[in-house]
Amino acid sequence: MSHVEVFGVRHHGPGSARALRGALEEFKPDAVLVEGPPEADPIVELAGDPGMVPPVALLAYSPAPDGGGHKAAFWPFAEFSPEWQAIRYALGAGVPVRFCDLPAANQLVPSGRERDMSGHAAEGIRLDPLGRLAEAAGYDDAERWWDDAVEHRGAGPSPFPAIAEAMTELRARLAEQPEGTAPAGPPPGRSPREERREEQREAHMRRTLRRTLKEGHERVAVVCGAWHVPALRARIPAARDDRTLRGLPKTKVAMTWVPWTHGRLAGRSGYGAGVRSPGWYHHLFTARDRPIERWLTAAARVLREEDLHVSSAHVIEAVRLAEALAALRGRPLAGLDEVTEAARAVLCEGADLPVELIQRRMVVGERLGAVPERAPMVPLQRDLQAEQRRLRLKPSALGREHDLDLRKPTDLERSRLLHRLRLLDVDWGVPAGTGRSKGTFRETWTLTWRPEFDVELIEASAWGTTVRGAATARAEALADQAAALADLTSVAERCLLSDLGDALPSVMGALADRAAVDTDVAHLMSALPALVRALRYGDVRGTSTGPLRTVVDGLIVRVCVGLAPAITGLDDDAAREFLAHADAVHGALSLLADEAHLERWRTALEGLLTRPDALHGRIEGRLTRLLLDAGRLDDVPDRMARAVSAGAAPARAAAWIEGFLSGGALLLLHDEALLRLVDGWIAGLPAGSFTDVLPLLRRTFGAYSAAERRAIGERLRHRAGPRPGTPGHPEDPVDETRAAPAAATTLRILGWAN
Repeated sequence: MSHVEVFGVRHHGPGSARALRGALEEFKPDAVLVEGPPEADPIVELAGDPGMVPPVALLAYSPAPDGGGHKAAFWPFAEFSPEWQAIRYALGAGVPVRFCDLPAANQLVPSGRERDMSGHAAEGIRLDPLGRLAEAAGYDDAERWWDDAVEHRGAGPSPFPAIAEAMTELRARLAEQPEGTAPAGPPPGRSPREERREEQREAHMRRTLRRTLKEGHERVAVVCGAWHVPALRARIPAARDDRTLRGLPKTKVAMTWVPWTHGRLAGRSGYGAGVRSPGWYHHLFTARDRPIERWLTAAARVLREEDLHVSSAHVIEAVRLAEALAALRGRPLAGLDEVTEAARAVLCEGADLPVELIQRRMVVGERLGAVPERAPMVPLQRDLQAEQRRLRLKPSALGREHDLDLRKPTDLERSRLLHRLRLLDVDWGVPAGTGRSKGTFRETWTLTWRPEFDVELIEASAWGTTVRGAATARAEALADQAAALADLTSVAERCLLSDLGDALPSVMGALADRAAVDTDVAHLMSALPALVRALRYGDVRGTSTGPLRTVVDGLIVRVCVGLAPAITGLDDDAAREFLAHADAVHGALSLLADEAHLERWRTALEGLLTRPDALHGRIEGRLTRLLLDAGRLDDVPDRMARAVSAGAAPARAAAWIEGFLSGGALLLLHDEALLRLVDGWIAGLPAGSFTDVLPLLRRTFGAYSAAERRAIGERLRHRAGPRPGTPGHPEDPVDETRAAPAAATTLRILGWAN
């Protein structure tokens, strides 16, 4: 006679997992059914491979109907997930294990799911049936009630009969149906589509159970979310389930295992069946004895690693406090709230930052799982894994900084790999800001592996089977689709950084054609910096840049020739945009360090200053500053005096000052004459004019650092001392008769008097 046991679990609960393992060992089933996509049945045996280290996830993916990528869904498992323990038990006991949820082929159409959701997302956690049970038990926190009732419970009778009874009563009450009738549907509040999908899921679970019994299995264990237990225990005719499942749309899907992280198991990540504290739950499952003592000891270790003083006495007192809090609150075991409060009060001495450190590293954690090499993968994934091993770049869920020296072959290859992945929109590595650069031979990257990168690699496999080949094809496609000259130059730069020599001819051909016909100087100026960077760093990397140099030479000549007509009659916004381009070009030419091009650029700027009436005040001021820094002007004080003279309109004078001083405050700190001119001009402004130009002045001086502003103020304060002709001025003569008594007294005090 067949015997079916339905075990209702919380998808990621250590107490549920531990109790389930014990219940299975006692029940000794000859088949195990687990909530999950049945397409994973052929690869479920990989869960027993020594190379499979949770957290991991089943990944189902299918091409989107419009061909614009893949739709994907994840089914995550941690070591403390009951479903994972059921799978490992079945594999260890040698009994069949199958997944019984609605197939992924049906779940990914018509609307699909978001990448970071899973097959567990529709579980009642989101609809909060636990909240109803917690409320009935006198709790205002559903997760706290579940922890006390299930997760923190010690040895004792199995909790599953009580869970099944509670869920049966809850579903009956929510649907306002008497107990014993057909199983109630989902709680009110779901959309009709969601209710229909839930009915389909439960119908397929029952169908799989019937098929398993028909195959001759007599002792079948079904592991599913607690909400589904009443539906699977109810006597529903097979014909009704067949009608529910008839005509469901389906799509072709592929299934594999991928690494997962504790951070993505957290509810804050958007995962519908997530938990608040995966790191804490992992600890509860793995630390079978004295979990509170072990947790606080580990917390002390984390704080000591940050050079915070935490002694053994601190740990002992924190354990006592956590246990006392649990006793006062009537909890069977100190929970996360109690150990956190104890850590805050004792280990962290009330400080918030150390508590946040414990939260990040321990309560959530960023444990990254692993899958065996024989797990199904697209060729692009396998190629990336081979490159990671070859270059000794191990994926990690924790952000790790890598400082690469491009003069070393291995670091150069690492840089190229990371740049190629970014071309494929797989941002495993993110380059640090330019402010932290250590020179042209250095790159700093922050590497953080996220589970969705596997989906992005699957999507990118449409471009090729290797990282280099796929990046080459993607670069050529981006060049074909580029809408502006600057977009093309960006692609060219990325090709050189990635060492994609096969893509360069087509990219450079498109770039040369576009540059030859584009007559907009602003477009040419915006395109030039990326090309110069590519030329400069391409040389550093040993990449051939001959065709690129030809394009750069032509662009520089055309920019210098087209400057004069491009800056005539500009308003404030257009002048600011032009100056951004001019500063970028000036910096790019300085980086290029080609004296012929620098001379051509500076000569063009000098030519513009010969016709100040045609220039916006901000442009004239900025060009004056650039030429001053280059040592090409020796009459800057006179130019500034004319710009801020009484005959100049206050608004134009303020714009001139803004442009001139936008390069930084060092000029004012070291040039007394210019500081005096600016100070005198501001002091002499009429009240009405001062109000008009104040926003420009605040924008100019607000861009300086606090230290620079303070230094300017100190210089002005000293300049505002005694004026000539007043007592105390250093140029006034000393009255020796009046000073003699004071001098004599001072000499006697010092012991120098005769």
